[in-house]
Amino acid sequence: MSKKVAVIMGSDSDLPVVKKAIAELKAYGVEYECHVMSAHRTPALAAGFADKAKANGFGVIICAAGMAAHLAGVIAGHTTLPVIGIPCSGAKLDGLDALLATVMMPGGIPVATVAIDGAKNAAVLAVQILALSDDTLAAKLEKAKQDMIDGVTAKDRALQKQLEEL
Repeated sequence: MSKKVAVIMGSDSDLPVVKKAIAELKAYGVEYECHVMSAHRTPALAAGFADKAKANGFGVIICAAGMAAHLAGVIAGHTTLPVIGIPCSGAKLDGLDALLATVMMPGGIPVATVAIDGAKNAAVLAVQILALSDDTLAAKLEKAKQDMIDGVTAKDRALQKQLEEL
């Protein structure tokens, strides 16, 4: 059985973004837990979760946060597990502040960062990491890639047919 993925939100207001990651994890059949923890308002809780994550069966941690977006970095500073940051868009700078805060980690504390509101890609990346030691997940990823290829080639065939009719 594969390891679990932790999905941590800095605020419950991040749930509309995080739902896309949860849906993707479910589609791959990956077990997950989702929690709200704040790097600023509950730093001890976040650090404690990260400290125990590996022992609690997690293989990857996804962190979604907006504005100052220090959550992924705080979590990464307390674990050796891979951490994936989702910078969430906000009212002030449309997520650019969160993107910069998530991606600018000091040496030795990496956070893989996806696009602003890129929750689906965060989940796929988490699945890819887990698939390194899980052949069933690897096969599901191969099928998903082939489905994308088939979808694009079908659209191209339809386009070519439309162009012939012009």
